[in-house]
Amino acid sequence: MKVVLGVSGGIAAYKACELLRLFTESGHEVRVVPTREALKFVGAPTWAALSGNPVSAEVWDDVHEVPHVRIGKQADLVVVAPATADVLARAAHGLAGDLLTNTLLTATCPVVFAPAMHTEMWQHPATRANVETLRERGAVVIDPAVGRLTGADTGPGRLPDPAEIFEVCLRVLRGRPRDLAGCKVVVSAGGTREAIDPVRYLGNRSSGRQGYALARTAVARGAEVTLVAANVTLPDPAGAKVVRVESASELRDAVLAAAADADAVVMAAAVADFRPATRHEAKIKKTDGEPEPIFLAKNPDILAELGTLRREARAAHTRPAAAAQPLPAAADPDPVVAGLEPGGVVPRRERGAYPEVIVGFAAETHDVLANGQAKLARKGCDLLVVNQVGEGLAFGTPDNAATVLVAGGDPVEVPFGPKEALADVVWDLVAARLP
Repeated sequence: MKVVLGVSGGIAAYKACELLRLFTESGHEVRVVPTREALKFVGAPTWAALSGNPVSAEVWDDVHEVPHVRIGKQADLVVVAPATADVLARAAHGLAGDLLTNTLLTATCPVVFAPAMHTEMWQHPATRANVETLRERGAVVIDPAVGRLTGADTGPGRLPDPAEIFEVCLRVLRGRPRDLAGCKVVVSAGGTREAIDPVRYLGNRSSGRQGYALARTAVARGAEVTLVAANVTLPDPAGAKVVRVESASELRDAVLAAAADADAVVMAAAVADFRPATRHEAKIKKTDGEPEPIFLAKNPDILAELGTLRREARAAHTRPAAAAQPLPAAADPDPVVAGLEPGGVVPRRERGAYPEVIVGFAAETHDVLANGQAKLARKGCDLLVVNQVGEGLAFGTPDNAATVLVAGGDPVEVPFGPKEALADVVWDLVAARLP
């Protein structure tokens, strides 16, 4: 496919070389269209050598080929990385002072912007308004990463990892719909760890790959994504806000806080059912004889709690505000329910109650469908993704197979394949249930 890589004038321009390499090595034909300012950071010979195509920032070069119209019209994808505040503003207002902005005006294909700038510029109301304008027109604007910026500054505004920008672009190139635009979604990923002592823990084999595939796909489909990651070592998905946690209690707090104003929650994390009843403050030493037993306590059931909170919120939403009652206390006394208003009343959203769609995951080793059906009824979720786990199955692998159980509907079989394919099926089903 034909890809136009727009590069604007920021220090992150050098990272676009890696993005260009990823496109060319995967078989795409790439035309680099830099701004004049971008050429002060990376010269035209570099872009020409890496892409194998001529490079220009001016509409007056090769005028007989009408490049300011032809490049955009022939492209299958235009991606601007980095996209400075200036380029976002010019694109939002339809200005066309150079070859890149002319290309953006003439492109009829999907457009992806990967912003990079200082935090104050990203958070300025003018930039936020320009981003919203571009998103309303159908462009994918990836939120920047949080990290080290130019100089000693740190904050949101860093260009996401080029490999993660590439993953978003691949999903856009596959033609997935922008049916999650304007939606807030929460995805949990990875496996929780429950401390036995400062050295040891109870855990599981989840790598977080499925949750990360769900987050990347949701970004490409236009959603604002919060990813709650438990002990995952994968690179942060471009455009997702990542909240890192370790234990089931921490994951519960983070999910409930983010879910309070979310449209959908997908609980793909493998949450430990139990934790040690007592956490030893010092490392347990090996002594002669048999070790002392480790007693377990139940962890909070986050998926079931989400369903309960939603039922209570919807009930409160149908009563006058003065009659709204506090929600019942959580089953586990230790963690605090985060994100709730004083008194435990769930904040109300304009489009309904907390949240619209809840998706659970069930990892089973036997009686997969029977256990899944029972769990769907017990948890109060809308969809339950059931997959068989074991040696070489699901955990830590790039592929998965699953059955998606649907409350009040027929199950959906997802054949063995990349976890991205399962992610698309899940979001298809979620999008169909959103207002």
